[in-house]
Amino acid sequence: MSAPRLAIATTGLTKSLGGACVVDDVALAVPAGSVYGFLGPNGAGKTTTMRLLLGLMRPDAGDVQLLGHAMPGDARAALARIGAFIETPGLYDHLSGRTNLDLTRRLRDLPASEIDRVLDLVDLTDAAKRRAGTYSLGMKQRLALARALLGRPELLLLDEPTNGLDPDGIIAMRDLIRTLPQASGCTVFVSSHLLSEVEQMATHMGMMRRGRLVLQGEVRTLIGTAQTVRIALGDAVRGAALLNAAGLDATIDGDALVLAGDPDAMRAVIAAALRHLVGAGIEVFGAVPETRSLEGLYRDTVAREEAA
Repeated sequence: MSAPRLAIATTGLTKSLGGACVVDDVALAVPAGSVYGFLGPNGAGKTTTMRLLLGLMRPDAGDVQLLGHAMPGDARAALARIGAFIETPGLYDHLSGRTNLDLTRRLRDLPASEIDRVLDLVDLTDAAKRRAGTYSLGMKQRLALARALLGRPELLLLDEPTNGLDPDGIIAMRDLIRTLPQASGCTVFVSSHLLSEVEQMATHMGMMRRGRLVLQGEVRTLIGTAQTVRIALGDAVRGAALLNAAGLDATIDGDALVLAGDPDAMRAVIAAALRHLVGAGIEVFGAVPETRSLEGLYRDTVAREEAA
């Protein structure tokens, strides 16, 4: 099976600022057509990495390829196929949303029809004649995204697009980003410090921590398909011994037992466990199925990093 075509590929990407290494030997592999969540806490090096990708900063070491073009040597050809907004989008508040887009459209010598296309994509057609200064933060973020979508880019780089938004704005932006590969045929590289947002909108992810890329891959594969069930009972030690003797892999977690298995088999596992426990006279207070989340993966990754 051939390797997937990469929209972004870096090797050994490194940058120091103020004597501190803020991007440390980062090797990104972003498949074409994916929504790639670039995850990490504030200060992890996400924004600096994005600036390095776009040629807004020069790396101390390493190579960058965007859509097959080497950066910065082939920047003109690469950037012509890319849309981006990094940090706070700069808009002209005294101009309408449509005029803001038209300025960029004229600079890039694009057809006027592009404005209506991108306004429709981000659901701002009805507000297009209003001054951008009257927009909510969520609308401003969507207008900035519309501007980045002008010219039908093959790659979008978005830096914290849900930052500062209210719940409605977060949901709208997340749903929009998730549909962009199919609606516009582009790859989306989106940074975020919100675990739940990346889990809900990304197909692939990379996790930054202290300037290093500590995890990367397909979200579904990284989280895994295993499901667990937590059983609260009166005697965890006796219950674990009983279930392990019966061939069920049970571990003790406080006053509860945890069983793991394939989601398709969990109903049978739970039924067997409860049958054994109740049959042995052990009080059972509840059984709650749990699916592993990105938060659990993050905690496990941080714990491994701390222990290393």
